[in-house]
Amino acid sequence: MAAACARTLGKVGWHILESPPCRAGNIASLIPRVPLHGSSRAYRTGGAGFRSKLLFSTPLRGGRVLGCAFLFGGGLGLYQTIKLSVQHHLAEEDVKPSVGGLKLTLYQYKTCPFCSKVRAFLDYHGLPYEIVEVNPVMRKEIKWSTYRKVPIVMVNDDVQLNDSSLIISALKTRLMSKDKTISEILCCYPEMKAVNEKGKEVIEFNNKYWVMVNEAEGQTMYPEKDSRKEEIKWRKWADDWLVHLISPNVYRTTGEALASFDYIVREGKFGTYEGFFAKYVGAAAMFVISKRLKSRHNLQDDVRQDLYKAVNEWVVAIGKKRKFMGGDQPNLADLAVYGILRVMEGLEAWDDMMENTKVKSWYRRMEKATKSHKGQTDTALNIDQQ
Repeated sequence: MAAACARTLGKVGWHILESPPCRAGNIASLIPRVPLHGSSRAYRTGGAGFRSKLLFSTPLRGGRVLGCAFLFGGGLGLYQTIKLSVQHHLAEEDVKPSVGGLKLTLYQYKTCPFCSKVRAFLDYHGLPYEIVEVNPVMRKEIKWSTYRKVPIVMVNDDVQLNDSSLIISALKTRLMSKDKTISEILCCYPEMKAVNEKGKEVIEFNNKYWVMVNEAEGQTMYPEKDSRKEEIKWRKWADDWLVHLISPNVYRTTGEALASFDYIVREGKFGTYEGFFAKYVGAAAMFVISKRLKSRHNLQDDVRQDLYKAVNEWVVAIGKKRKFMGGDQPNLADLAVYGILRVMEGLEAWDDMMENTKVKSWYRRMEKATKSHKGQTDTALNIDQQ
């Protein structure tokens, strides 16, 4: 629209300059009528004919001055049009997703450790994504989904990825193998139904800890012998053991339970009454449930000791010669453990863990690598080297 108006002004200017001198009243007949769509009120400040009287009631000594004005206006308009087009193009380039043009939308509870795992992966790799915070009570944000847990990642609004470990494995596969589509990759993780220890039917996903890469890509991801097995082992450990230590520790006492739910309500998506109910009733309920979880997972009376032991076990597995489990760069196990542990930040359990274990140095390195999107550069370099 702007470009068309600029061209029109230019044509009028040349027409006036090439015409013999005339009065302004005759100039009006040279100006083409350009219909403007929309309400006339948007373009006028007075009655009918107000602007035409203002422009053409005063005689001019020559039409060339007006012609130059039209040329100047047309040129300025064209310049602004080109400028805005370039800025718009650059803005589109800035927000273009780096995963082969994929649009990612994460449905989450912010304080959920499994959702935190996915965010850690996305942030580390510098992948743009939108967040939809789900109301934990009504869950209306995911009412369209038959899978009723979070996290859920929608890819390009049409492919749904469920389960935090599957999401991470599938997206990592896509980063390493750009010739594969998400739909093709998803076929490598077939869904299956199983019955848990409570007799409840649950959905599981085969191969969810595997990144589906070819031999050359595998050599890039796992240069050290047995590093792939090690990554899978500790990713499972994070899901099967470490994550189960979080609730018993953050709801260990009534005071800690209340502080935890204060954080959950503050960061989550709750209505006013839902938040009040969740904070006080939820804290009391989770304090009771945490005792059951302690019994179910055979934890010590002092659950902090199990947390300390697990975290130190992780640090020992990394060793003194490596910065991360993945060596000089975090691997998927590093991101999983970091994502789970960081949901305790700001709580008493986190302060105690940092003071009584040897995890602090590794944790700070992970924090820095994730916030600086270190994996974005590393992944690009690895792909270029293939």
